Amino acid sequence: MRIRQLSFLLSTVVLLLIYVQPVMAQRGRLIVRVNPRETYIYADGKPVVEARNHFVTLPAGEHKIDLYNYGYKPESRNVTITAHKTTVIDVTMQAIPGTVSGPWGCITLEGATRAAVLLNGKDPAAFFVGHGDEFNNEWGWQQELIVPPGKHELTVEYDERDPWTTTVDVQANKRVVVDAYQGVRKTVDWPRGQQMQSLPRFQAGEASAKVAVQKVTGQFSASSAQINCGDSARLTWSSEGAAKTDLNGAPVSASGDQTVQPKQTTSYKFTAAGAGGVYSSDATVNVNTAIPASLSVSPAEVRYHKLGDKVDQQPSTTVTWSASNADSVSVDPLGSIGASGSRELQITPNKTSVGPIDETVTYTLHAGNACGGSETRTATLHITGSNDLVQAVVNEATLETRLTFNSIYFPTNMPTIANPQSGLVPSQEKRLEEIVTNFKQYLALRPEANLILEAHADLRGSVAFNKALSQRRADLVKSYLVEHGIPAGRLLTTAFGKEKNLTNKEVEDLTAQNPNITPDDRKRVDSNVVAFRMANNRRVDVHLSTTGQASQRFFPYNSDDLNVLLGEQKPVAKKAVVRKAPAVAKKPAAKKAAKK
Repeated sequence: MRIRQLSFLLSTVVLLLIYVQPVMAQRGRLIVRVNPRETYIYADGKPVVEARNHFVTLPAGEHKIDLYNYGYKPESRNVTITAHKTTVIDVTMQAIPGTVSGPWGCITLEGATRAAVLLNGKDPAAFFVGHGDEFNNEWGWQQELIVPPGKHELTVEYDERDPWTTTVDVQANKRVVVDAYQGVRKTVDWPRGQQMQSLPRFQAGEASAKVAVQKVTGQFSASSAQINCGDSARLTWSSEGAAKTDLNGAPVSASGDQTVQPKQTTSYKFTAAGAGGVYSSDATVNVNTAIPASLSVSPAEVRYHKLGDKVDQQPSTTVTWSASNADSVSVDPLGSIGASGSRELQITPNKTSVGPIDETVTYTLHAGNACGGSETRTATLHITGSNDLVQAVVNEATLETRLTFNSIYFPTNMPTIANPQSGLVPSQEKRLEEIVTNFKQYLALRPEANLILEAHADLRGSVAFNKALSQRRADLVKSYLVEHGIPAGRLLTTAFGKEKNLTNKEVEDLTAQNPNITPDDRKRVDSNVVAFRMANNRRVDVHLSTTGQASQRFFPYNSDDLNVLLGEQKPVAKKAVVRKAPAVAKKPAAKKAAKK
């Protein structure tokens, strides 16, 4: 029986040697000569062993070697391993300057002599603190893992075993003993912690090591907790003792700032993590998406009137709007506009046929922003009036005839310098009222029309005196028309004085043509031609600019105030009427002249 068992064992050993020898034949050695010698080696992402007094056996080919020692910056090298050869690399780790401060507690780790030790994370680049042989006794050599008080996640990993993690609650000036792969065994006093002030992160000697882990601290804030859409906020952060820092999961530097322009209320989280713990802080930036908006139309009702193809009443209105916290603003039917402003609009109704107009126009403001905010406002305009197409054709020709009906006549030497508003007798005021009525209607058809007022005086007196007298007559007629609603800009005046007096022959011809003269009036004229010639020259002629026609110069023989116009009777005194005469350039006072 024993012979059979021995034969089976020998066969098994032979088979293993046949299988293993080719595999081992393809491996080579790696020696890492590094300062400090306690630096731990990871090969292709897996923990292997500390560098001191050890070499690593690896398959021939390319490998990535990572070197970690707490208190030093990680180093990485790509190496090529040759079968049956030894590859040597020399590395000097770069120390992190400065010291760290307490308070402190201590961890003693037993049963993981060659294992890598990580604190508060699984990534060795950020959370590696040493290997088990550096923290496994508290005898005279004082191999200690010194940590800030608090709860710590302790991880032990070694290439030959699965990683093992436990939570260790370390109090100030206490030492916690942990059995690897078992858990916390005991917590005892550690009075030496009270004597420690600032420490280097790493110290090592013969059979002694001390790792002082810096506590992770930080600050994080937002410059504004409330912003409008499109505005920015500034995030500011800082940290110490962290190996990994991120903002909302994206890696950032240990300290820095960032300008953000969120489109909606957003929370930002800054996290700083290292072997000494995790610092985390939140800041929320609230985004105001509301859009204060307004829209108005003034006036809200207008009147439109059209005669023929002429608009005699072209209304306008002003649309005014505002929309803050918006980046796109439009008003129907105006289109895209600025955030605030106003626009004057000439209003024309949709209706073009003859008849009354009663329409409503709705203006709608639409405002929005990139943050999803929106607002709508409306304002309405009411249009009233009418289109009178047929009447306009008749009225234009009729009005032109009426406006050339007759000139305006004045009594002798009136208006006076002392009373420039005197001299309009009732019959002539009535004539001016007709001009007002007809010219207002005519302007609706021909808004470009003007009335030209040409004033005259009879031949008695000096040139200067008569010039000033005729100017007062023109100004008085203009003043009357303006008071009764004719725009001053539509009235032009010219003073001829006695420059263009009608002759006896012209007066006789005009008298013969005058339809208002009776046989008795005719006899009266014949008996006093000179007086009637003088009266015919004391007048203001009215010219219509659009046609060039002038008023007919028919003396008003049939008026009730004929004797006043002839100078045979003084005008009836009226109650004072204050009229604002158009401005007239001052001229030297004329010498006293005969009555005109």
